[in-house]
Amino acid sequence: MAENRKPRKKVVITCAVTGSVHTPSMSPYLPVTPDQIAAEAIAAAEAGASILHLHARDPKDGRPTADPDVFMQFLPCIKQATDAVINISTGGSSLMSLDERLAISVRAEPEMCSLNMGSMNFALFPALERQTEWKHDWEPQLLEATRGTIFKNSFADIEAILSRIGQGCGTRFEFECYDVGHLYSLAHFRDRGLVSGPLFIQFVFGVLGGIGADPENLTHMKRIADKLFGDSYSFSVLAAGRRQMPMITMAAAMGGNVRVGLEDSLYDGRDLAKSNADQVRRIRTILEALSLEIATPVEAREMLALKGGDRVAF
Repeated sequence: MAENRKPRKKVVITCAVTGSVHTPSMSPYLPVTPDQIAAEAIAAAEAGASILHLHARDPKDGRPTADPDVFMQFLPCIKQATDAVINISTGGSSLMSLDERLAISVRAEPEMCSLNMGSMNFALFPALERQTEWKHDWEPQLLEATRGTIFKNSFADIEAILSRIGQGCGTRFEFECYDVGHLYSLAHFRDRGLVSGPLFIQFVFGVLGGIGADPENLTHMKRIADKLFGDSYSFSVLAAGRRQMPMITMAAAMGGNVRVGLEDSLYDGRDLAKSNADQVRRIRTILEALSLEIATPVEAREMLALKGGDRVAF
């Protein structure tokens, strides 16, 4: 007798193209100029990423920047060349003010933004032990600064983001949860009616200060999210560094979506990834070997109830 099973949802691949964690000295392949970021994002979309998670960098020296004028040098190029969903970071870096972090999203009114669901230690300083030569003085200074700073995402900050970008621009969110408590914070905003489903929750593993990149933690995060959100959410997983591919493969096998990109890991296997598209192709090969189908941008928009690329301001 045939079983009646709900069809398996297709897997959304997100690619985080450059971020603000890694520095130019760590990899010659890290995109830093607007032209490099645009080219990497477009190639990642062509390889199968349906969501592109974007930060900006100062084209002169590669340091993270929140300058909307820099973002606008690559956002229109990407939009014109691909149908992928553009997801702009509201995290920026832990050293930026909230107004700096939100400036480009208020201006660009994207379909999607990331939203960090709690304040935390976000420690990058251990990378100082692995790198001995630096191209720019700002690189070790930025990493060392994370030893004594907090990545601030207070309830007031989250409320401001939900109001200014969610209600103000019609943007929906990728809720980044670095620990179990962040899921309860998200449920708090759901209970107040400030967010509604379908929720897209990014489980973040492996950042020092957040939950570790262990399989047990993935099953625990999913169990708590199931309890809190039932059928009104879908989840994706990112893992920092060498745990990237094992953790996201496990996530896909559990019914989740995946995130790759040079923001999260500079490697493709044992070697430096020469492009973001390399990582997209790697996880796509794994997913297809597991008989999983890849979501197109159109399908991702439908799954996440996005407003559409024709309703952005770039």
